[in-house]
Amino acid sequence: MKKYLIISFLFLTTFSVWAQVEKSSDLYKTIILKDSLLFNVGFNTCDIDQFESLLSEKFEFFHDKDSISYKKEFLYNLKNGLCRSPTTYKSRRALVTESTEIYPLYKKNVLYGAIQTGNHKFHETISNQKETFVGTAKFTHVWLLENGVWKLNKSLSYDHQDTNSLSYQSSMFGSDTEIENWLKENKVPTLGLGIIKDGKLQQIKVFGELKKDVVAPYNTIFNVASLTKPITAIVTLKLVSLGKWNLDEPIYNYWTDPDVAKDPNSKLITTRHILSHQTGFTNWRGNNEDGKLHFEFPVGTKYQYSGEGFEYLREALEAKFQKSLNELATELIFTPLQMNDTNYFWTEKTDSLRFAIGYNKKGLAYEIERNTTANAADNLLTTLEDYGKFLTSVMKGEGLSEKVFDDMIKHQIQTKEGKYFGLGFEIYELANNQYALAHSGADKGCQTIAFIFPKTKEGIIIFTNVDDGYKVYEKLLKHYLGENGNKIFEIETK
Repeated sequence: MKKYLIISFLFLTTFSVWAQVEKSSDLYKTIILKDSLLFNVGFNTCDIDQFESLLSEKFEFFHDKDSISYKKEFLYNLKNGLCRSPTTYKSRRALVTESTEIYPLYKKNVLYGAIQTGNHKFHETISNQKETFVGTAKFTHVWLLENGVWKLNKSLSYDHQDTNSLSYQSSMFGSDTEIENWLKENKVPTLGLGIIKDGKLQQIKVFGELKKDVVAPYNTIFNVASLTKPITAIVTLKLVSLGKWNLDEPIYNYWTDPDVAKDPNSKLITTRHILSHQTGFTNWRGNNEDGKLHFEFPVGTKYQYSGEGFEYLREALEAKFQKSLNELATELIFTPLQMNDTNYFWTEKTDSLRFAIGYNKKGLAYEIERNTTANAADNLLTTLEDYGKFLTSVMKGEGLSEKVFDDMIKHQIQTKEGKYFGLGFEIYELANNQYALAHSGADKGCQTIAFIFPKTKEGIIIFTNVDDGYKVYEKLLKHYLGENGNKIFEIETK
């Protein structure tokens, strides 16, 4: 069904739609229960009586390929069509849970109904052969309270895509089983995938196992390595927006590392240099022969990626505000965004049973390193949902002044053709005046990457827990980002 039909339908029925309800609310749970009865019991088992009890006498069904039907006709078609011979043909519907949104309907502040929207997948079994995935569709349901009982009043089924459709996503990405098999072939123990559309985290999927026979849960906790840096950057930029920190003030006013105290460059380094990786520092001092920090070139003269720079910034922030970086991040980001599973380090609340243990290329697990202090550049613990909340907030510029947001996405320094560093994020220049903000992470047993597109309000998050998890990036990015994904790989492979 075309979008205008839905809009027209809602307008004509003069529904008053309030904000989407939380998944923890009673209304959400009630509608999801009704959905389960309608499909898991009614549709999937061909229980016509279940449909009979859930459908309103005024039920109307709008289908983008089979026109309009009403309750009596709908039940007749179901019984004599899909459910005519369950032994030779069976259809199964699976709700894409993370796509579901539910909106309450009120009249004079009294709840009288709810609108449910979402996506679902369909599978079929023919003559007891192996079940196959056959397509997807979107749906909108209007549930009304009739004499205190929830009834399905209207159902809209549209945007049907079968596996043969040119516009349909490839079969591998339409089937969780195919993705699981693909991961096993590539020896990727756990994959976390988050898809952002319309400025919202609309899909969260975690595939694979945490360890043998332990399925990775939806809220798996990952160490995301250098995806820590954007968190530190946004903490700092929010402080700048609040007038409590200055991007271009010399850092030495608050902190000077003893290793470089005698070097004149220590008087020049600013937050802007640090967030755009122009400090002159190597990535980690431990890689130097003497194990000490050095300026390898004059501050602000060229690009060199440096975790040490972010740690330098942490020392300065903590010195000025007399709070740990984790406390600052909790106040400015974690608590406001309800990122309840995110910390810079392990605490007594960290659920180790949900942690994605890191693996090497041979499939051997690394020992878990439970750091107890914050590193501004590394080792953030988080989930897909939490990091998705963070990225959608960044995309909207929440808590950032217009000037600071513009500084963040400004080309501070070019790193290669078509690619720059802004403040805390890499910037990819794409076709049609589009751009992506991005960052990646790579540690022992950890490969992660994230992209957001502020203009189109889209994005993708990929978490893996293996040394060479990057090998799945190309297919995922090209599939979910289309031409933008192709352009990103073109830039990277020049």
